[in-house]
Amino acid sequence: MPDTHTPQKNHLLAALSAEVQERIFPFLELAPMPLGKVLYESGAAEHHVYFPTDSIISLLYVMENGASAETAVVGDEGMVGIALFMGGESTTSRALVQSAGFAYRLPGKRFKDEVSRHGDLLFLMLRYSQALITQMAQTAVCNRHHSIDQQLCRWLLLSLDRLSVNQLVMTQELIANMLGVRREGVTDAAGRLQKEGVIEYHRGRITVLDRAKLEQLSCECYAVVKAETDRLLPRVQPGSVQ
Repeated sequence: MPDTHTPQKNHLLAALSAEVQERIFPFLELAPMPLGKVLYESGAAEHHVYFPTDSIISLLYVMENGASAETAVVGDEGMVGIALFMGGESTTSRALVQSAGFAYRLPGKRFKDEVSRHGDLLFLMLRYSQALITQMAQTAVCNRHHSIDQQLCRWLLLSLDRLSVNQLVMTQELIANMLGVRREGVTDAAGRLQKEGVIEYHRGRITVLDRAKLEQLSCECYAVVKAETDRLLPRVQPGSVQ
């Protein structure tokens, strides 16, 4: 494995005790996450769980006519494959790489074996599940009650929180698919943010120039999700799970 990648770059894995890490780390596989890669399709069996380190995975609900909308984003704070923890083997969501990078992949059986010990991993997954449910619920409310401009700000902030840089590689068409709106709406909203000096958009690259202003323009949904995530999943030291 490249020296620049370690399992501890995922905060769930980093918070596990040394004993748990010794049991599961040998079975982790570093997997590249290219932009647009589909990890799961709706209804398909899940055989692995993924712990992102520097990639972002989008969970999307896809309609019969092909239209889609994002329900949650997962980065270095979390895990993709929650259905294996919740007792199911599949989900109605599609898991799509939104921002390229890497993730550690763990076989589903090893994951479930460790959860069944009722130790660190189980307690972390319970807290993570609550944080993820909060994000999904807040996204549903946001999509119904807030403007495209506010939704775009929320989406950008959630994505930035899961990256070590202030730049995203993302087309406006893909953002529209994530938000479940027309591309023209995203184009107009991004144009307004760029005019106000909040972002710079050029050839599929979005650079955030003024994060403070971006937070001001966002709706309350971002703050709710961030506060709950920080409360449930603090950046703890290894082995400090309680």
